[in-house]
Amino acid sequence: MRKLKIILEMIKFEHTIFALPFAFLGAVLGSILINGTWPSISDWVWITLAMVGARSAAMTLNRVIDAKIDSKNPRTENRAIPAGLLSKFETTAFIILSFALLFFSAFQLNMLAVYLLPIAVFFLVFYSYTKRFTWACHLFLGITIGIAPLGGWVGATGTLTLDAFFLFLAVAFWTAGFDVIYATQDADYDRDVKLYSIPSYFGIPKALFFAKVFHIVSFIAMITLFFITPLGWVFLIGVFIAGAIMVYEHSLVSPNDLSKVNVAFFTMNGIISIVMLVFTIGDLLL
Repeated sequence: MRKLKIILEMIKFEHTIFALPFAFLGAVLGSILINGTWPSISDWVWITLAMVGARSAAMTLNRVIDAKIDSKNPRTENRAIPAGLLSKFETTAFIILSFALLFFSAFQLNMLAVYLLPIAVFFLVFYSYTKRFTWACHLFLGITIGIAPLGGWVGATGTLTLDAFFLFLAVAFWTAGFDVIYATQDADYDRDVKLYSIPSYFGIPKALFFAKVFHIVSFIAMITLFFITPLGWVFLIGVFIAGAIMVYEHSLVSPNDLSKVNVAFFTMNGIISIVMLVFTIGDLLL
């Protein structure tokens, strides 16, 4: 149990809240639009377990893949693997169990979820390597997290439609935007060790501009859902609240003051995902 606690702390298990509400949003919206009913209890359970398995596997892999990098970065040198708190066997076992949970959960949902699983697994593994060769690594992370609402949609309906892809775009660019903000903390280190990120490649002022553009695209995708689905004014209120939170998030950071990056990253983004889920469900209940 002590080792499990260390692993859960290492992967910031509580940050599953970033993507899980969007997976639920995809499940709810898809099920109502396609099936005309709410997801079943079974759908809720297996989508939740699939998300937990996917994120746990991806984050543990990320920590394993980046162990050497983390050991040389003053900000990350005390993470569990560089600090020697976890063995290779323990992390490997946890990764295998997490992927097993993902695969088993997909099989309990429907065959389309199973057929699309290799694509999800590819991005779950691949995105950790992207900062070694492209500053677009933030977009790859966005794609990876953006798969969450697609997974929820497919899990609950067994189909994919245009509506689902606009939800994917909203989450993908939202994620890419806040990841750029988070990466400003390591801009100098990444540049020194030749790792790629938008802040290290373009500089922090331009990086914050990129983050704003990504969040504008995310906001536009959310607004588009209002026009192409039966979602109404309650959902639209949620979209504008999410947009206001993104604006506030950007007000917390500047090229000359990055002291509130963690507030912008952790607190604000957790609120946005919950707001969008609550207001979407509220709209569908009316």
